[in-house]
Amino acid sequence: MVSGLGRCLAAAALLSFLLFLSSLWLPQETVQSCEDSWRPCLNAYKPAGQVDHASVPEELGGSDIIRECNGQKFQVSRLLLHLNSALGPASDVLLDPYLLCWEELIKFMEALGPLVGFFTHKVEEKITLIRQLSLEESARHSVTAGNSLMYDAQHEVPPHGHAYHSVHSMLEAELQRGVVSFDQQTPSGSRTLLRLHRSLLWLQLLLDKLGTEREGRSFGELCREAYLEVLAPHHPWLVQRAAELVFSAMPDRSVFLQLVCVRTQEEAEPVMRIVVAAIREIHERTQRELEIRNMLDLP
Repeated sequence: MVSGLGRCLAAAALLSFLLFLSSLWLPQETVQSCEDSWRPCLNAYKPAGQVDHASVPEELGGSDIIRECNGQKFQVSRLLLHLNSALGPASDVLLDPYLLCWEELIKFMEALGPLVGFFTHKVEEKITLIRQLSLEESARHSVTAGNSLMYDAQHEVPPHGHAYHSVHSMLEAELQRGVVSFDQQTPSGSRTLLRLHRSLLWLQLLLDKLGTEREGRSFGELCREAYLEVLAPHHPWLVQRAAELVFSAMPDRSVFLQLVCVRTQEEAEPVMRIVVAAIREIHERTQRELEIRNMLDLP
């Protein structure tokens, strides 16, 4: 019993240490805690209104397959609505609904247990950074534009012409302004988006495995396999070891079924096909925008 307690304490200490180290990976000159910052924090950003699960587009499954689960924060219907809203013209991705997708995915990950905070902590920082860059861009517009064209910095969605309106506009604007460095780490929206982009692929692979693999391997094993394929090559050894601890503490697959509001694996399969297809479209569009600018390996 003593040795078991010692292992738990050691694991907790290691995770705490790694979370501290991870905060040093991405320069965050513009990111401060909610208590210290005068800028709005993550929880200040909310969708403009409540999402009606019946409004999920028919091409994404409609309300026949996608149901709302009462009593839980994560809702597949809301995730799909944000994913569909993020599809911009000319194969672009709109940033505001894209970040709302991530907020919903954070709820999904948090429902898997407290140790998953190891991942959600960094995702929240990245969402906050991009939104702060958007607010700073809005402030510049306010100074240069006339009153009739002035953009309210508290507005939810950046307007067309705003550098942080979409993935395309953000990458292009930061590249032209020299904000993006191909040699060293910088707190740019482009570099931050790349990290979110990789994590989205991890979740896409995980959800695909959960939807296609019948009973057999555990939730943690599927998480580990997707992680090793996508994220591990970009993480230092210590973080990979911490991830192993997280995967070993993953709940049973029945928890996943509850999160997507189904009772059996058979019921989960069509839901996951819809979700994975929507995520894949967003990922492929973002991949193209990053690839044509040689931004897939930003330090």
